[in-house]
Amino acid sequence: MPDARDATPYDALLLLSFGGPEGPDDVIPFLENVTRGRGIPKERLKEVGEHYFLFGGVSPINDQNRALLDALRKDFADHGLDLPVYWGNRNWAPYLTDTLRDMVADGRRRVLVLATSAYASYSGCRQYRENLAESLAALEAEGLEPPRVDKLRHYFNHPGFLEPMIEGVLASLADLPEDVRDGAHLAFSTHSIPNASADTSGPVEEHGEGGAYVGQHLEVSRLIAEAVRERTGVDHPWQLVYQSRSGAPHIPWLEPDICDHLEERHEAAVPAVVIAPIGFVSDHMEVLYDLDTEAKAKAEELGLPMRRSATVGADPRFAAGIRDLVLERAAVERGQEVTPCALGALGADHNLCPVGCCPARAPKPAAAGVDSPYA
Repeated sequence: MPDARDATPYDALLLLSFGGPEGPDDVIPFLENVTRGRGIPKERLKEVGEHYFLFGGVSPINDQNRALLDALRKDFADHGLDLPVYWGNRNWAPYLTDTLRDMVADGRRRVLVLATSAYASYSGCRQYRENLAESLAALEAEGLEPPRVDKLRHYFNHPGFLEPMIEGVLASLADLPEDVRDGAHLAFSTHSIPNASADTSGPVEEHGEGGAYVGQHLEVSRLIAEAVRERTGVDHPWQLVYQSRSGAPHIPWLEPDICDHLEERHEAAVPAVVIAPIGFVSDHMEVLYDLDTEAKAKAEELGLPMRRSATVGADPRFAAGIRDLVLERAAVERGQEVTPCALGALGADHNLCPVGCCPARAPKPAAAGVDSPYA
């Protein structure tokens, strides 16, 4: 980078996340926020809420974000980058609109956004951009001048995101009994989404079977598996699998489900499986319940040795990677020549989401894209 301390024109970074309940009384209101407008009966929300009640009604995601905030602030301070970091959520406190209001009061005029989703999809990118547009419109309605917001590019293939996951898989393999370790299969897990959403993920030219969503996850899986082979000398078979399906049974969603995959691996006499939750930045409820509870129970029922590797969370290498992405984008905005850092065949993703990228079910304004009303 031309100047490792220069984030201009940006005067703040916003960590934008999903949010989660922090006690039993928060669970149903939180789920109502998540599902607002979808007509899901309260009885169904109570069923889903049982997952949270198993953990005291607390999702780990907010504590994970607090740890990431600390890691980012420390990394920035250690490297002389004077850029304040704020935090806002889509579905629970601290709410995005409240945080943006605070940023305006603090005089922030040009904001860079880090979303806790590394891949292209409606729910992982476009919906965050819609929420940003809604919050900016709310500030305008209050008579405030909203800041300009830009969003960091997708970071699925940045080494700061990949390296902690590679080491997590290596640690999980090392934790398996020696007699099954070399024969272990790798299951790279991510959130299942409707096939129709996957097929239209990413820019229009990438639409098709699985779209950018599946393509990016396959690339991350390949990169991790190749790194594991290079560092261990063992070529572990791998497959991309899915979890956390929540839609109507008649609507096709991405498959195979992780528990079905474990049964298939057991029937194929695979000696062990390592599950790597590559689709998730941190250990939130879907990781704890779908993998550490349901998938673990399925593996124990089958007598199949299984380990689950760590998510990236607040790893210092991830924080350093975010600093790199901030400085990269700032340099681009200043008109400087930049060589983006990205591993693998797909290269660095776009900085501005083009028209038709991860389209919504119904058209809504979205910030931080080519068609943003807040450019």
